[in-house]
Amino acid sequence: PGSWCRPTQEQMSKDICIHTWPCTYYAELEKRWVPGKLSLMPLALRFVADSTGEILVGFPLTSVVKIKKEASHFIFSSLTILENSGAKHWFSSLQPSRNVVFSIIEHFWRELLLSQPGAVAGASTSRTRGEELTALMAGSQRRLEDTARVLHHQGQQLDSVMRGLDKMESDLEVADRLLMELESPSWWPFSSKLWKTPSETKPREGTSAASCEPFGKEGIVIKIPAIISQRTESHVKPGRLTVFVSGLEIHDSNSLLMHRFEREDVDDIKVHSPYEISIRQRFIGKPDVAYRVISAKMPEVIPILEMQFNKKIELLEDASMLRSMKASPVEKSSSVWHAASGLMGLTVHREPTAGSQEGGPTQLQMNRPLLSEGEAQELAQILRRMKGLALDAETELERQDEALDNMTTAVDRATLTIDKHNRRMRKLT
Repeated sequence: PGSWCRPTQEQMSKDICIHTWPCTYYAELEKRWVPGKLSLMPLALRFVADSTGEILVGFPLTSVVKIKKEASHFIFSSLTILENSGAKHWFSSLQPSRNVVFSIIEHFWRELLLSQPGAVAGASTSRTRGEELTALMAGSQRRLEDTARVLHHQGQQLDSVMRGLDKMESDLEVADRLLMELESPSWWPFSSKLWKTPSETKPREGTSAASCEPFGKEGIVIKIPAIISQRTESHVKPGRLTVFVSGLEIHDSNSLLMHRFEREDVDDIKVHSPYEISIRQRFIGKPDVAYRVISAKMPEVIPILEMQFNKKIELLEDASMLRSMKASPVEKSSSVWHAASGLMGLTVHREPTAGSQEGGPTQLQMNRPLLSEGEAQELAQILRRMKGLALDAETELERQDEALDNMTTAVDRATLTIDKHNRRMRKLT
């Protein structure tokens, strides 16, 4: 019914399927309801008929102007989608429920329109290559800043552990003096000189004196709108997911806190797709706390979660394409730096080919820069900041590697000292 942009099955199959729901579609020309499956892609919707397996209808989300809950024939609850061309699509018998499908589709539609303001008015103008490259590099810079923030908090935690080990070593020295006094005979005249006041103990060299208090609610890494469900997929509600350096928080649409996961309390995070995850916290003697989160901005969050919960996160089969995207922050930033630098060189200083004639149309096209001077300067500024962030991240990683080596040595030394003290105490008893 009506005219719409219907992509081919090959084109649609290249998109990632976010969610699929069994339902029926009203074919207006045939005046009947066709059973099939409605699938949501990052940029489009499609309906595949069960009987033939072909795509009966498909259209981009940018062409949608209204999504409503209506009743067909005043009886059956339906979901209607209106396109800017005037075509109206009816979907009924939606599983698990109409509200669930409406909430998820509306979320992705709204986020797409917010990210592309020109799509609301149906504008046909497209961004230049320079603008697209600048936006891409700005997004990479934000991700690198998030990574640097997480690395900073991780370094603070390592410093805190190292201070704890230093305190433990100081306590073991006190215990050693106490054992020496207990082991010495009562007539030994030097027992009172074995003690030192706490002020005489000197801190170990190289120990950081900075506070290791977590950033708390001020240390927001990223905040995204999301669709939240708990225990069952038949009840969903809009809300948001906030990632802190110290944990995760889930809020509803009224900004009321639904649950806070401390970093150490998260038992597992499963990535069902690039747009959907589930978070679980186990309890003994009572039900687990589990939330399922779907968001159009989830691809920005998953790399951060992989860094914060690298031993607790699991990529399921539908999210296997994310495995090829894994790389260290320094490697990513370096590759982006070199690739973008090369691209700038090609776009700003493009030379004509040997086979082209001087003054011909080919030469004019090759001499026309793909980046304006302002875009090139902005891109160069972003790349300089990214290079600085990458070098700082590399320095912090090297410092943390050295801290881990010192920590291992301190733990081994403390273990040997504790074993030695235990043997001496057993002799006293």
